Amino acid sequence: MAMSEFSAAISQVATEKGITVESVIESVKSALATAYKKDRKEVGENVELEDIIVDLNSDTGEVRILKDGMDVTPSGFGRIAAQTARQVMVQKIRETEKDVITTEFKGKIGQIVLGTVFRIERGIVTLDMGKNRSQGVMPKGEQVPTETYRINQRLKVLVKDIQETSRNTEILVSRSDPDFVIRLFEQEVPEIAAGTVIIEAIAREAGSRTKMAVSSNDEKVDPVGSCVGQKGVRVQSIISELFGEKIDIVSYSDVTEKFIAASLSPAKVTEVELDMKEKRALVTVPEDQQSLAIGKEGQNARLANKLTKWKIDIKGAAGVFSSEDAVDGSTLHSSDEKVVGVWDAEIEKLDKAEEEKKPDDESEEVSTTDDENVVEETEKFDGVAQPEENTEETDADEEVPETDEQEEHLEETEKNEE
Repeated sequence: MAMSEFSAAISQVATEKGITVESVIESVKSALATAYKKDRKEVGENVELEDIIVDLNSDTGEVRILKDGMDVTPSGFGRIAAQTARQVMVQKIRETEKDVITTEFKGKIGQIVLGTVFRIERGIVTLDMGKNRSQGVMPKGEQVPTETYRINQRLKVLVKDIQETSRNTEILVSRSDPDFVIRLFEQEVPEIAAGTVIIEAIAREAGSRTKMAVSSNDEKVDPVGSCVGQKGVRVQSIISELFGEKIDIVSYSDVTEKFIAASLSPAKVTEVELDMKEKRALVTVPEDQQSLAIGKEGQNARLANKLTKWKIDIKGAAGVFSSEDAVDGSTLHSSDEKVVGVWDAEIEKLDKAEEEKKPDDESEEVSTTDDENVVEETEKFDGVAQPEENTEETDADEEVPETDEQEEHLEETEKNEE
């Protein structure tokens, strides 16, 4: 093989695989040594790899096998060596690729990278990470439930771990991890990247809502305003990347009462009582703010609980709601009291549904002595009053006195004529 052709082939392999030329040369030498050992074994000669030296001319591609300083290259070794060396070299290159991918992405664990979706199978999304045939694997548990992925879609993902398989090295990536949101803010907000603004705590329900507490090392820098940006441009960019997921940014405080009150934003808290022993906070809010404090299906209180690491009980005019119960899936802390708030509409729907299921004869159980009650119960169960029939009955009743007056007038007229 001419020098230019051999050098070009080695350089091409090194470039395609993302490895150095020296690594390729060493792989070829190792393959040739293995091929020589196999060739000698076929003729009954046992050779140890440590006893031989492979001399490979990187310019011409010429190969010599040296043993104890002597050239022991067998005749016809070139053809046998080429077949065996090819198999061994491919294996060596694969191992080198794994080492390169592992080294590169180990330094990117916890960072955001860009990938392209190229396969979706059994709910597992596989992404092309762009270098050395590296693949990012996103299992169901790391996906956002509200997101739909498609082939050739470009996605930002968080690198979580490196997994080595028999074929290649897989990179475990995620979009549902709370750290994914933190890294997005670090990319979008210079104050966070510079360390002026610090993300103290974060709680996330992927695809639905994220609540984040921030503080500032500089009194002149507003941490919440820095994250939101002018006219909300910074946070809107992150919301767009998260496909519409809501983000609440609140101020962190070393004073527990203030932090708990801020964590229930957008609701305004009037009072916070702490139970240090059980690490429980009893929060009082105005009645018109209770639905905001609790949130839809208890989500706001649940995220505040995760954010502050405190058990939060929200007390309003009608009852007490516990963030612990929201985590467990229930809605009320006390079975005797109902919370006025986001469940009012649902309670009304249930009441109406129960009323509609009641049989029509239940209206007959109402006492007939009170005409007004009869009308009210009839409207309640039958749903529609019948004003037209009542009007006709009233008109009929009003015709009677008019007829009686006419008869009396006729009788008087007849008497006068007599």
